[in-house]
Amino acid sequence: MLFADPLPELADAELDYQPGWVDAAVADIWLAALVDETPWQQPELFIHGRYHRVPRLTAWYGEPEARYRYSGKLHQPLPWTPLLDEIRRQVVRAVGQPLNAVLLNYYRDGQDSMGWHSDAEAELGRNPLIASLNLGGSRRFDLRRVGSTRIGHSLMLEHGSLLVMRGPTQHHWQHQVAKTRQPCAPRLNLTFRLIRFPL
Repeated sequence: MLFADPLPELADAELDYQPGWVDAAVADIWLAALVDETPWQQPELFIHGRYHRVPRLTAWYGEPEARYRYSGKLHQPLPWTPLLDEIRRQVVRAVGQPLNAVLLNYYRDGQDSMGWHSDAEAELGRNPLIASLNLGGSRRFDLRRVGSTRIGHSLMLEHGSLLVMRGPTQHHWQHQVAKTRQPCAPRLNLTFRLIRFPL
């Protein structure tokens, strides 16, 4: 199947980008409901001797045992809502693997962002699958090789799209959603994952 913005073959990466994975009208309903019903938080991180609020709103949902440590904090999951559980079931059917947790990141405008990182925490196992559902405004998603300062590839994550990263990707590649001065609508990103070794 040909996609409008296909990913090139990237060495040491297994990526699958599916624009229009969910119908736009359904994606609109999911976006409005999730933004409204989610108890958003804006955690503080201690970096270089100072506390900084992360530049986005977040929430962590999952099975009771799906505790997860990232950015130096241990996150206890909120219980699945009916809507999130239904979305999870659809994503599981698409990727062919169980998923027991999801991180929601809400980017309110172009100044909300996510810095360079890999999803390589021990709880995710050796070759984690990360299924990233994108709702709302399109944002640029950058990839670079671990150890490099140069962006290796970028793509626009569109409303209703699904990006799946699996295999060795997290060992060899980092990703970010950078700040932008370009006008952009609010964006909600749901990254589903399997916590294999709960803390």
